[in-house]
Amino acid sequence: MGREQWKKIWVGSAGNMVEWFDWFVYASFAVYFADAFFPKGNDTANLMNTMGIFAVGFFMRPVGGWVLGRVGDRRGRKAALTLTVTLMSASAILIAIAPTYAVAGYGGVAVLLLARMLQGLSVGGEYAASATYLTEASAPGQRGFASSFQYVSMTAGQLVGLGLQIVLQRSLSEDALHSWAWRIPFIIGAFGAAIVFYLRRNMLETEVYAQDEGAHADPARGTLKALLAHKREAFLVMALTMGGTVAYYTYTTYLTKYLSGSAGMAKPTASLVSFCALFLFMCLQPLAGKLSDRIGRRPLLITFAVGSTFLTVPIMTLLKHAGSFWPALGLSLLALVVVTGYTSINACVKAELFPTGIRALGVALPYAIANALFGGTAEYVALWFKEGGIESGYYWYVAGCAAVSLIVYLTMRETRTIDLHRVGRQGEGTGAGRTRVGEPVAD
Repeated sequence: MGREQWKKIWVGSAGNMVEWFDWFVYASFAVYFADAFFPKGNDTANLMNTMGIFAVGFFMRPVGGWVLGRVGDRRGRKAALTLTVTLMSASAILIAIAPTYAVAGYGGVAVLLLARMLQGLSVGGEYAASATYLTEASAPGQRGFASSFQYVSMTAGQLVGLGLQIVLQRSLSEDALHSWAWRIPFIIGAFGAAIVFYLRRNMLETEVYAQDEGAHADPARGTLKALLAHKREAFLVMALTMGGTVAYYTYTTYLTKYLSGSAGMAKPTASLVSFCALFLFMCLQPLAGKLSDRIGRRPLLITFAVGSTFLTVPIMTLLKHAGSFWPALGLSLLALVVVTGYTSINACVKAELFPTGIRALGVALPYAIANALFGGTAEYVALWFKEGGIESGYYWYVAGCAAVSLIVYLTMRETRTIDLHRVGRQGEGTGAGRTRVGEPVAD
């Protein structure tokens, strides 16, 4: 991989890291600021309300996927990536200055809701723009490896957030964290976004996009009308995302709350378990991505779905009774190794399904819809099961979502050898002169 390609991957990943730092610190610090925006009372109910606002951000992701996906296809990947980080910076500032319930009543909730809506818009476009950029910026035989850095950067952002949480937990009192210190990560996120904005202003466009024929002439480029011509690919993106996104959010953003709230583990210990497991998980992503460049995408996806379907219930059950750091770390890492089969390559698989003129929107909108329905509601559904006294029902829910995706993985075609310059140019279908989803196109 050449120096220019590494530069593109670095800039795209750095921005993605800041985006997901801001996105995840809301979830990881929610246990501290949940009571600040609602009347004192039921801690679980307040946390559910706060995570309900977190879910609202996910429901804005389809809107962000549509708007910013259109920008990415019509104006370029660089334009979309620059806009996403601008929105994220604004949302971080709003959360950092949001007034509490004691100061402004439910006015603080309104500010928090607006900030989450902006975050949803931003991340809704960031995922697809980043996935498309990283996939297009790499050589054909290295797309799995290059696109794996999307989840490397996403996980790095979360690790920075968790690391900051651990430092604050060990250096400040519980009262300080609940009263004012929870604002610190959002201030840091806003500054980080400003730095990445500068980097992205000077980033290079991908050659695949720049060389695409008719890049500025086709009025349907990046539109819903163009996306409808690829309905099967869009459905595939939604279906293959379903199991992966539920499993991912269960073992990343929800894990710390589960260990502290259900397993009875101290919050600092629970955070340390998550930090260590996520660090090892991050290191696995490029290795799995590189493996997919050799053996294909489907074997990894199928391995994830089989593992998640049959191991989720025992892993979650054992985690609840882990009791101490090492058993909890071992079980968490086992779960994340399974999830790696999805996270390491899902970006390039989705990007490989669409032609250049609809790639950003084609990845963004279906993925954002699936994430809103399954990823964004994962924590809320988990807490709902817990509140209803049937917490184990959530384990079966995660396993069921993975089983649905398994069916898709078993029936979809391999995408590893697809030519990004030519995929879909003849249309999707099975008739004469047409290519099918995942079918390699000859050079």
